Amino acid sequence: MNYPRRILATAIVGWAALVGWNVSQAAEELNLEKSVVLLKSVRQDFDYDAPWKQGKIIEGIGSGFVIEGKIILTNAHNVSNNKYLEVRKENVAKRYPAGVAFVGHDCDLAIITVEDESFFDGTVPLELGELPKVNTTVSTYGFPIGGRHISVTEGVVSRIEMDRYSHSGADAHLVIQTDAAINPGNSGGPVMQNGKVVGVAFQGLRQAENVGYLIPTTVIKHFLADIEDGKYDGFGSLGISVYPGLHSESYREYLKIPSGEDGVVVIGTMLNSSAESVLQQGDVITRIDDYDIDNDDRVQIYGLRLNSSEVIETKQTGETVELTFYRDGKEIQTTVTIALNRPVLEWAREYDRPPRYVCFAGLVFVPVTRNFLETWGSGWYVDMPHYLRYLLEHSMELNTDRQLKEYVVIAEVLSDEVNSYYRGIKNEVVSSINGVTIRCLDDVYEAFKKPVGDFDLIETISDGEIRPIDAEKARARGQLILDKYDIPDDALLEKEL
Repeated sequence: MNYPRRILATAIVGWAALVGWNVSQAAEELNLEKSVVLLKSVRQDFDYDAPWKQGKIIEGIGSGFVIEGKIILTNAHNVSNNKYLEVRKENVAKRYPAGVAFVGHDCDLAIITVEDESFFDGTVPLELGELPKVNTTVSTYGFPIGGRHISVTEGVVSRIEMDRYSHSGADAHLVIQTDAAINPGNSGGPVMQNGKVVGVAFQGLRQAENVGYLIPTTVIKHFLADIEDGKYDGFGSLGISVYPGLHSESYREYLKIPSGEDGVVVIGTMLNSSAESVLQQGDVITRIDDYDIDNDDRVQIYGLRLNSSEVIETKQTGETVELTFYRDGKEIQTTVTIALNRPVLEWAREYDRPPRYVCFAGLVFVPVTRNFLETWGSGWYVDMPHYLRYLLEHSMELNTDRQLKEYVVIAEVLSDEVNSYYRGIKNEVVSSINGVTIRCLDDVYEAFKKPVGDFDLIETISDGEIRPIDAEKARARGQLILDKYDIPDDALLEKEL
């Protein structure tokens, strides 16, 4: 099984030697011990089961590397939810406190700064290169499993494609697959070829041995360009969903698409998205900028066949792309602005901010987020209530309310005499309270502030039933419930009314 790989690697190294370059020589010439750094983070994740609490304190080890501007590039997952961060250089005992300047959870990248700039004395910033070719050798540097010295592993680039980034659990970007060993602690370290960074080590594949993934420089350069204005916006999209329908000749004829024309069928546009006023269901997109789209929604870019979204990923939010599409047999050309276009219920996890909640009469209201849904455990997608799974899967097409910002659910019922019959309302999505439509968590707070009669009235989406709760008793026992369950009452939204 390993024999062909060894032959290929030997051939590549042999060719490199002919031009006066090999991996060990590269390491020596670049002085990578002056570029690659060890990160130690102390983090405390949030508890979405009991959003007023935090989880246990966890120490983690990762890697990073110095780039131009006296800054360090690493992975976002190395610094997420951190309470303390420090960096070290190889063969230097001193530890330097560090801070996070920018973080992109959607692309798993972050910029670290060190207040004591003497840390950068003698360091060598690394330069970013281009995409490596498949079947070429790369070298991964970092501090796997901690350790005091930089480790280097060699591997072959086996694939370059779009794939999901596990940190957010939702966003898909270009990845480079390699058989170089990438272990815990390698995350954030540089992957080198011919003296330049061609990727950042960031995740592996548990189901297979020696399958690791790198964030390519196309994604890194997008991230660095994004933060030049002092803030990180994120990767944008058009806010549409498409279907490879032209593989069916009947579908092609139905949509009046000329024979021999390739493209993808628009099956939906996101409410309030930048493409909503431009595209509609049944349109067939055949070209994006200068790239022809095939029936599998792929284009030829970087010498590879990749999903057409890669063309969008070359642009920043606020920039535009030119689209060519067919509608009712007529070819149309138009311009669409790239925007964040995020759905009401996102698949992406949240980091770096505490959970939001409102507690009223022992009823704990929270926004429906990926983090909340994952409280059902490792099998959360199967084990959560079916109506929440349906919302997650279909929030884009289900939402018809332009003002809706998030769904709100009753996550917990803190048992008390005022709510002793309300366990059945747990995990229900709220549609209105006291006649106020609930479009975000702030609306819950405002709805309970409204003057009411004898009862507060809570209506849920799933069955439309209205649940009354004794208004006077709810307010009289509010502070008692907070005290009984040791819930803080010093924050505006979290404070019991």
